[in-house]
Amino acid sequence: MASIYQLKSKFQDLLRPFCRFLASIGITANQVTILAMLLSFLFGAFLVWAFLFIPQNRWILLGLPALLFLRMALNAIDGMLAREHGMKSHLGGFLNELGDVFSDVFLYLPFAIYGMRDFQPEPWIALAVVLFVKMAIVTEFMGVLSQATGSSRRYDGPMGKSDRAFWCSLLAIYLAFGGPDRPAVEIFFALSALAALLTVLVRARKALNE
Repeated sequence: MASIYQLKSKFQDLLRPFCRFLASIGITANQVTILAMLLSFLFGAFLVWAFLFIPQNRWILLGLPALLFLRMALNAIDGMLAREHGMKSHLGGFLNELGDVFSDVFLYLPFAIYGMRDFQPEPWIALAVVLFVKMAIVTEFMGVLSQATGSSRRYDGPMGKSDRAFWCSLLAIYLAFGGPDRPAVEIFFALSALAALLTVLVRARKALNE
């Protein structure tokens, strides 16, 4: 099933010269992985503050596509540093998998309080977002679990890491430019959670077939 992940090799080609430069000055793959996770945490905390105290300023949401693109670049760079510059390690593998999950939680869970009025949560938005984040975690778990059956690490779509970043970026742009938020936000995250469930099934099937 189609996924934006399929464009990764072309994206890596664009980043490869910069990756060589980082390796030449002693930057390690693990440092890049930790940086990506730290930036995700800081921006996620900023979103929580913005949604609570300046909810009328939607332009802040434009920072999410920029951060997600930067995170995608950092994820590609840490992988190339590990594979192409002899930096593979067990610790790096742990950091890479856990970093992806934590970054998703940091960046997407703040939407659970989007639309909050007088610090009263919108229950349907919160439920849809939490469900989406939980399914995102299960999706990545399924990708790693496939290795336990002797298959390769699965990155299939339609709602893998790159796909989540793309669609959530579109949502952020839509909201930033004044798109009506109700019921668009809860519908978006509910449908995305269903797409994540489909992704789990696709990865399981392909892992078993492999």
